Amino acid sequence: MTSARRRITLISHGRPEETGGALRELAAIADANGADLLLDREESAKHCPEGPIVGVLCDQPTAHDVELCVALGGDGTVLRGLREYARTGVPVFGVNFGEVGFLASVEPAAMRDGFERALRGELERLELPAIEIAAPCGTWTSLNDVTLHRKVGGRVAELSYALTGEDVSSVRCDGVVIATPAGSTGYNLANGGPVLAWGVQGMVMSFIAPHSLSARALVIAPSDVLTLHNSSREPLDLIIDGRPVNELAVGETLEARFAGAVALLAQMPGASFYRRLREKFGRLAR
Repeated sequence: MTSARRRITLISHGRPEETGGALRELAAIADANGADLLLDREESAKHCPEGPIVGVLCDQPTAHDVELCVALGGDGTVLRGLREYARTGVPVFGVNFGEVGFLASVEPAAMRDGFERALRGELERLELPAIEIAAPCGTWTSLNDVTLHRKVGGRVAELSYALTGEDVSSVRCDGVVIATPAGSTGYNLANGGPVLAWGVQGMVMSFIAPHSLSARALVIAPSDVLTLHNSSREPLDLIIDGRPVNELAVGETLEARFAGAVALLAQMPGASFYRRLREKFGRLAR
């Protein structure tokens, strides 16, 4: 009796002309190792318009009983994979076809070696935490950051915040960013907020263009609940991992809670957060 083929899902960004060659190379490696790449309808429309590819199963329903998710793209694509496979135990292996690629497991030049190691089970698995958001308009899980922002052309926002029920302050600003350690190198860093090394338990809050000399970024302990109250005169846009999801109406309150070990990111053995920080952001400075 033949053993069942191994199953690996693949997602990519919206420019298949950049990732098509990589997909075919990965499919050949997967096929040689008794595995298939699974593409859903959206990915199949991008990569299989001319018919089947050896090692690729097209038009497959999203499956969570796979051994790996491969993401070809930038940080947004990797985040999409992490959200899809949150709390499933499936690691996400990112190949950087974006700009910074801070969440990527490897650059394209190292893709073959990294994927072969992944198939042999040699990659390390980094547990990533998240932020659980609850508001009157819904609930979400953020793996990168949560933003409350005044509307374009609207009035300055006023946000009151408390921690574990203890009122702290009220700030007039353009908005606020709440970030996980993985997300602390994004919008939060651009705001001048502190970078949290991967492995730190907790989240960071930084204000966007605060109209105050005393508003400072704050690192929040993992057991503390952050409450944000919209004391503005207008609704605020609520953005989860860079995607607008709803509004926080005037007078409404949002709660943010730290959640540990929600997703798995595949890493090359011996990968260092600090080396990644130097290489990714040092490169932009040159």
